[in-house]
Amino acid sequence: MEEAIRSSMLTKRFGSVTAVNGLDLLVKKGTIFGLVGPDGAGKTTTIRMLCGILLPDEGEAFVGGYNTVAQGERLKEYIGYMPQRFSLYGDLTVMENLEFYAEIYQVPRQVRREKIKKLLAFSNLTAHVGKLADQLSGGMKQKLALSCNLIHTPAYLFLDEPTTGVDPVARREFWKILFGLKNQGTTIFVSTPYMDEAERCDEVGLMYNGNIMRLDKPENMIMGFERELLSVSVDNIFKARDYAGELPYVEDVYIYGEELHIIADDFKYARDRLVLDFKDKKITTFDIKKISPSLEDVFITSVREMKKGIGGKQGD
Repeated sequence: MEEAIRSSMLTKRFGSVTAVNGLDLLVKKGTIFGLVGPDGAGKTTTIRMLCGILLPDEGEAFVGGYNTVAQGERLKEYIGYMPQRFSLYGDLTVMENLEFYAEIYQVPRQVRREKIKKLLAFSNLTAHVGKLADQLSGGMKQKLALSCNLIHTPAYLFLDEPTTGVDPVARREFWKILFGLKNQGTTIFVSTPYMDEAERCDEVGLMYNGNIMRLDKPENMIMGFERELLSVSVDNIFKARDYAGELPYVEDVYIYGEELHIIADDFKYARDRLVLDFKDKKITTFDIKKISPSLEDVFITSVREMKKGIGGKQGD
């Protein structure tokens, strides 16, 4: 499949902080790529460099064959970029916002009306054309922001945490729109802190502290989780977590919602020993079961392994 986005050793520093460290990426044309990580991981800096807004300190990147530095201005004709806080004009209506961005992107007047009509239908905003942007719900504002970025029919769409702060129903509707765009051939690069959204992408990069820890299809990452994962329900989750971390047969332990997730080599051995060891510490065990990992489990263990590796190198 033809490549759409490629970066090589892309690096950005802010003073003594390396926000993005030697990033190597390859995104295939017509796919959805998810950049996943917590706040401060380097996601926004990465997107801004790929859009030609921010100059890298080292390395290079290409989008649609255009060098993001040398051909940055030309590149902007072919991309849509929706930052975390996209500037809608609250005192303008839905229609007026779309017309305003059509003017900015120099969409020819003879095709402008038809494009706006299609975008309104595509994003289910036709019934709201006369509403002021400030009167829209969070989900509708995000769909309007996306429509404004699609007014010039970009081949490459960059979305920086587009569903943060949006309710679950609106998030699902937003992703339906993204799947529709993908089916039309648009290449989508989206950053998100939500693991359930990441699992909808064709490929994902797990990012932490400016580094890509893993890069693969979500299903491959989950299938590659080779150890046993136990879900443990206890009466004192914090005491149980601290104690389990000291046990020799426990590789890792962390809180996941209202349960503990424990990684071990042998499920049956770990299950039987945990009940006895917790009882000795006056911790009541309600349930222990073997579960399949999620992408969030993969991410958490990848971060912990990276930290252990850094700690080991510093100690050498």
